[in-house]
Amino acid sequence: MSHIIDDSPMMRAVRLQHSDRIPVWLMRQAGRYMQEYREVRSKFTFTELCKTPSIAAEVMLTAVERLGVDAAIIFSDILLILEPMGFGVVFPDEGGPLVTKPIRNPRDVDNVIELESENQLQYVMDTVRYTREGLNNRMPLIGFAGAPFTLATYVIGDPKPNSNHRFANNRNFQHVKAFMHLYPSEWANLMSKLVTSTAKYLNGQIAAGAQIVQLFDSWAGCLSVEDYAEFVQPYSKLLIDQISVGVPVIHFAPGNPMLLPNIAATGGSAIGVDWRIAIDKAWDLIGSNYAIQGNLDPAILLTDRNTIRKNVQKIINLAKQKQNNGFIFNLGHGILPQTPTENAISLVEAVHEFE
Repeated sequence: MSHIIDDSPMMRAVRLQHSDRIPVWLMRQAGRYMQEYREVRSKFTFTELCKTPSIAAEVMLTAVERLGVDAAIIFSDILLILEPMGFGVVFPDEGGPLVTKPIRNPRDVDNVIELESENQLQYVMDTVRYTREGLNNRMPLIGFAGAPFTLATYVIGDPKPNSNHRFANNRNFQHVKAFMHLYPSEWANLMSKLVTSTAKYLNGQIAAGAQIVQLFDSWAGCLSVEDYAEFVQPYSKLLIDQISVGVPVIHFAPGNPMLLPNIAATGGSAIGVDWRIAIDKAWDLIGSNYAIQGNLDPAILLTDRNTIRKNVQKIINLAKQKQNNGFIFNLGHGILPQTPTENAISLVEAVHEFE
């Protein structure tokens, strides 16, 4: 890693070191809200775009230039790892992703294939390399993966034999919750396979040029503290413990602020939080030994420049009252597709102005 990247505001913040400015980047910063992305997307399906590394890298590089953020994140999707593990994944233009060949009974776990090597997702590794090259030494690059529990929510499908599993129709998470309680041995087997595979995947991204990795446990907020501690926390901890030594991990598990102490205890250098809890209260729950990332409600980007600036300043003030080092500004989730690009730019400018 170059000295310039290592000394960047993002790297310093994630390591709880002092920085002259608060770093900011945005989840889904290269997405449908941006005209440049829509123009590229009109020529490719989403899957084709993810599997064409030069174009995937260019999409992110364009977004970074337009927004003026302090970190880039690779353009990819958390579900791509499932294909070499024996699942089919389809991304329709409308609605949520479709997982074919889902797990419908406990015996199906035996058919889940552990990732043998990150080379089975070579196009993702190439996307990392192309994006890293395009960034030169201007800022760090973030790799990412879905956490084991969140991946499990997609692959454990409706037990009806003739139904496909469209995740968007399963927001109660009833299938995955029932499965982990009814079949604890098979659940442990599935989670272990996901841990091993995801560790190889993330370490492959690091070897290809990522300086930071983010673990998205996007649906962990559906769980009680007790269920998280029993069925999820040991596996997420095992995964984080296998990440290459010295590489910061951002652990993002939104949706239930009561989980934050457990999420912090699970591991990571920085804990991502959403808008359901104030940033200072969240820092109280995770402790001063962790950096914190968040936590503007993405809906605020649908308002106007003044409202955005006011809310940015409120979050920064709360964070600075709590701790001087270790704050990374971000949204509490991804940019909404309806967001005007100018508003996303205004957010970044506001963060840099209010330091």
